Amino acid sequence: MNLDWHSGHFCCYKCDQSLTGKYFVLNEGNAYCYACFETNFAHSCSDCEKVIGIDSKEVSYQNTHWHESCFLCFTCKKSLLGLPFGPKDNKIYCSDCYDSNFASKCFECKELLIPGAKKMEYKNKKWHEACFCCAVCKNVIGTKCFIPKDQEIYCVTCYEDKFVTKCKKCNKIIITGGVTYKNDPWHKECFTCANCNTSLAGQRFTSRESKPYCAECFGEMFAKRCFSCKKPITGIGSTRFISFEDRHWHNDCFICAACDTSLVGRGFITDGEEIICPECVKQKLL
Repeated sequence: MNLDWHSGHFCCYKCDQSLTGKYFVLNEGNAYCYACFETNFAHSCSDCEKVIGIDSKEVSYQNTHWHESCFLCFTCKKSLLGLPFGPKDNKIYCSDCYDSNFASKCFECKELLIPGAKKMEYKNKKWHEACFCCAVCKNVIGTKCFIPKDQEIYCVTCYEDKFVTKCKKCNKIIITGGVTYKNDPWHKECFTCANCNTSLAGQRFTSRESKPYCAECFGEMFAKRCFSCKKPITGIGSTRFISFEDRHWHNDCFICAACDTSLVGRGFITDGEEIICPECVKQKLL
């Protein structure tokens, strides 16, 4: 130590035991016998928890220490000297065991995500860049917009085709509101009379051969006509009518040709194309 000592004064800095003719260890400019150095300064092995003595080979990593013989993979017990390893929760693993137990895996293919390789992350899930694809068209999404649903991801086009409500008539997306007819969705502005294109939203309508018609068009095109007033009998709402020998009348039009009395629910007699109540028939015969 470039100093001169009486032989009796060259002692252990801790226990004063003479070091003359003995092995000693220097630490911060002071000499220690082996026992004091190991007690006060030697590291404990992270594996066996025994002191790593002066005569033992030591391996260190981030303030953790091992005997050389204890520097083993926690899982397979293979020596890690000279090999790549990974630490986890104060334990060390060979690269194979670390990857098997802790390395991130692709959510799609379940293969390992190699550190440094491009990957995609979304809500704590990770994918290889090539595996981050639309569940329908399989096109790689990359930095494009996507929509997640039930553990799957979709490009915007495929999501709209598969899940978004579209109008029966124009096939465009229904964003708000809409009308449902025969289990099919329609824009309000698209739900129109098949004949005159008048909007039917909130209006009374009827249908023929799965096509909707406003009351006026349906009556003009398909309804029976009243034998008396010649107007259509639509049957929409509470409309009632009378039928007799292939002739039809609105309830209000089914009246005696002579006295205009309603014949609904009463007996009547036909006289050519006319219908007459029994009282007027008697008057006519007298």
